[in-house]
Amino acid sequence: MTHTLILMRHAKSDWTHAGLRDHERPLNGRGRVSAKALGNWLRTCGHVPDEVLCSSATRTGETLQRLALSGELPVSYTSDLYHADANMMRDVLSRARGTCVLMIGHNPGICDFAHRLVRDAPQHARFEDYPTGATLVVAFDIKSWSEVSWHNGRPIDFVVPRELT
Repeated sequence: MTHTLILMRHAKSDWTHAGLRDHERPLNGRGRVSAKALGNWLRTCGHVPDEVLCSSATRTGETLQRLALSGELPVSYTSDLYHADANMMRDVLSRARGTCVLMIGHNPGICDFAHRLVRDAPQHARFEDYPTGATLVVAFDIKSWSEVSWHNGRPIDFVVPRELT
């Protein structure tokens, strides 16, 4: 059975609020536009999740909201994904129940996670640094998310917001 992971780094955040804790930073104007464009891209390409795992940070939640995904989508907001490393991200994913899961997180962990998941990296200049809004769609031939192991994912798609706006 195929399971699909949509691995998205949050859109561009706003650094202009002096004194605001990192966890509370919202998106900036470019980030809001990018998140909307990413949502349109997901729908157009047929990459529609049936479950969402999202960092508890404000900017990841706002990214998810602006994707404007439809339906009664189960969403888990978790502090375990806030600046998580690749191992923690895999642990959180192992508990997912959907067959197409959207995970929204942060660098540097999400970049490392993406690189460890795929057999062969997508042929894209920005995959190496995984900029804000970068989104990897990767398929796994597994029965449950607990079976995900390093370097067994097949990249299906990769995009960065600048290609969409």
